[in-house]
Amino acid sequence: MTATDTRPVSTTVTSLVGTSRERTEDLRLVVGKGRYLDDLGQQAYEAAFVRSPYARARVSGIDIGDAFEVDGLVAIYAYDDLPGKIAEPLPLLIPHPALTHGRTAYPLAREFVNHVGEAVVMVVARDRYAAEDACERITVAYEPLPPVVGIENAFRAENQVHPDVPDNVAAHLVQETGDARAAVAAAPNTLELHLDIERSACVPMEGRGVLARWDEADGSLRVYSSTQTSTGVRAAVAARLELPLAKVECVTPDVGGAFGVKIVHPWPEEVLVPWAARTLGHEVKWTEDRREHFVSSAHERGQLQTVRVGFDGRGRVLGLDVEILHDNGAYTPYGIIVPLITSTQLLGPYKPGAYRVEFRSLYTNTVIVTPYRGAGRPQGVFAMERTMDAIADHLGLDRAQVRAENFIRPEEMPYDHGLLFQDGRPLVYDSGDFPASLDKLKKLVGWDDFEAYRAQARAEGRRVGIGIGCYVEGTGVGPYEGGHVQVETSGRVNVATGLTSQGQGHETVFAQIVADELGVRFEDVHVTTGDTRRFGYAVGTFASRAAVMSGNAIALAARNVRAKALRIAGDALGVPQADLEIVDGIVRMAGDPDTAMPLGAVAVLSNPLRYAFDEASKAATQFGGSCDLAKPPVADDDEPGLEGRDYYSPPRATFANGMHAAVVETDPETAEIRVLRYCVVHDCGHLLNPMIVEGQVHGGVAQGVAGALYERMEYDANGQLLNASFMDFLMPYASEVPKVEIDHLETPSPLNPLGLKGAGEAGVIPTAAVIASAIEDAEGFAITRMPIQPSELFHLRRRFAAGEIPALRRSEHLHSESDKEHPQP
Repeated sequence: MTATDTRPVSTTVTSLVGTSRERTEDLRLVVGKGRYLDDLGQQAYEAAFVRSPYARARVSGIDIGDAFEVDGLVAIYAYDDLPGKIAEPLPLLIPHPALTHGRTAYPLAREFVNHVGEAVVMVVARDRYAAEDACERITVAYEPLPPVVGIENAFRAENQVHPDVPDNVAAHLVQETGDARAAVAAAPNTLELHLDIERSACVPMEGRGVLARWDEADGSLRVYSSTQTSTGVRAAVAARLELPLAKVECVTPDVGGAFGVKIVHPWPEEVLVPWAARTLGHEVKWTEDRREHFVSSAHERGQLQTVRVGFDGRGRVLGLDVEILHDNGAYTPYGIIVPLITSTQLLGPYKPGAYRVEFRSLYTNTVIVTPYRGAGRPQGVFAMERTMDAIADHLGLDRAQVRAENFIRPEEMPYDHGLLFQDGRPLVYDSGDFPASLDKLKKLVGWDDFEAYRAQARAEGRRVGIGIGCYVEGTGVGPYEGGHVQVETSGRVNVATGLTSQGQGHETVFAQIVADELGVRFEDVHVTTGDTRRFGYAVGTFASRAAVMSGNAIALAARNVRAKALRIAGDALGVPQADLEIVDGIVRMAGDPDTAMPLGAVAVLSNPLRYAFDEASKAATQFGGSCDLAKPPVADDDEPGLEGRDYYSPPRATFANGMHAAVVETDPETAEIRVLRYCVVHDCGHLLNPMIVEGQVHGGVAQGVAGALYERMEYDANGQLLNASFMDFLMPYASEVPKVEIDHLETPSPLNPLGLKGAGEAGVIPTAAVIASAIEDAEGFAITRMPIQPSELFHLRRRFAAGEIPALRRSEHLHSESDKEHPQP
């Protein structure tokens, strides 16, 4: 296991890494041959749940008598039916010293329910229809209690979500470098901003789901789960069911999107379904319906932020003091990762003279908050980029110029911010060239020529604005990932890694890495992810870490295989290893292609045999004539087979970065917002597959636009989610997602052998800030709350016209005389 590696890369005729190879997994998926969780277990019993209709209540009784009349009913379970560790609260996955009052749910509500949708009763029947019918016949008696809904109510703490948690504060953390408050007070210019990011949620094509199969004779359990961490689910289920880890397998089939919600483990259902399968001696399956996903999975984003900043006449930040109130929902199974990332990634590509950040993570009687693509970074970028725009407006300076004044310079890398990141390690940027990225972005979007375009739009009666946003994204967090590469005697190359895939193109990218490192054809490489039968040690897929972590581990494993192949082939061919190369699966002497043997033949020789199973295996038997009789068939420091395993463990995270710009049009009458252009400059180090990277950016921007203009979780005062369906929860269609124009900058990371930085979350991180900046530029008044919809912009215009909202200093340049023909009411 190593953080850096200097072993040579194999020599091949052409390099696949860095090329836009089409994804091998797509054909299977688009023609309907994918196998998702619900495609499995067709003979399984199915589970359904009675879920709380109240946000906060005491469960005083459960009457199941009428449910017994349902034909096909198999079993009904409430909390009192759960034995041993199954009945304990679910684990707190990521403890932290600041998380002084962490709380997690029971698999089924024990006495209290703390959000609408919390599971109270589990029903198992021959099919889902019968299970749902039985659920409808179960009567649960509740004693409603006053719910705590919204960050302000949680902070006022007139009521408490958990009686033993004072002031609803789950965690309180302060990090500081320098004396920020003194620096702000002494600065020649100061501003204070109050910002609001509302709740949102990812909505994957496939919700959560789990299928369990118990083998009584073997005492073993196989679990299929739509998860981002198969090894984590395996370990959690084994612990709760008190089974040896070796007796539990977890397989992740095709996953129809995850975006963070499936990184939590175990969900209550991931414990209950395997337990029921063992108890009943029959396969049991549960798949989440859409309403369940809205009310019982996870949300993200909700924060209130207060920013105080001091700066000089050039816009350079001298002190930055930020306070954050974060809504973590009813429980904290994933710890305080989201506000911790917000508080550290807020700094972006900038170097404030002094920085202080304080956050409180608060309980509310709403669905839990865990990472959703971006994982706290969109909130942090919103705070910092709104601040940069406010500084520019206060001084009458160009917004891009103010950002450039505050950039960390390339020669200052690595740059230590003096804070601790989400992995508990120092927040040290490893690489990046922020001025170069800004230059690329300005040229791509036409920043310096925009005023001419604005004038043209005015003449046409249109109102347009341009916005900008910068970010730095911590990627590739540890502790480790591993990879296994095996060459079969046919020449087929099998690759396995423990992390899971949810559409990132792992089968393609990892095959490109192995094809290059090993010197084989891309078509001969076959990749498996998320199957503990193939690879048992892993952490999971999150935080833009798959390529950095598993990519490097697989590369190291392939180098091990290559070294062994050259050694065995050199002995067989009588050629020094240094004179050999591997090209298209053939080990050959450089400059003498006739002195060669297929890699499959090397695999035969790597495994000394007593018995011949086919013609090829004869060469590996004791009378095959290929062994050195002076040596044992397998050396003391060797093992049979042409395969290798290795792990990559980084010293700290790598930091990708990027800059986005958008041009928007806001309708003068209807206040509709349309994104006309969206431009991205992105730096994730060496590009493994530019097309896949661009696809990840496109997908992220789509979710960023959704979070800026459409998505929000709308709770009423009673904790009822008012838009828990696709009839009410807005998402953009393809027609609303703009075309994304992308340029790349490659500053390789010095921390890993392949020079990689992550890319998966890049597109979504600055989008809300960028679109807010553009709307503000079009309208002439500050935008401090996102998402924003036409009705809200319409009312902001009314307040602006009434003098309730101050104008930006640059607002006199934004509107033409023609705008007066459509005065706001």
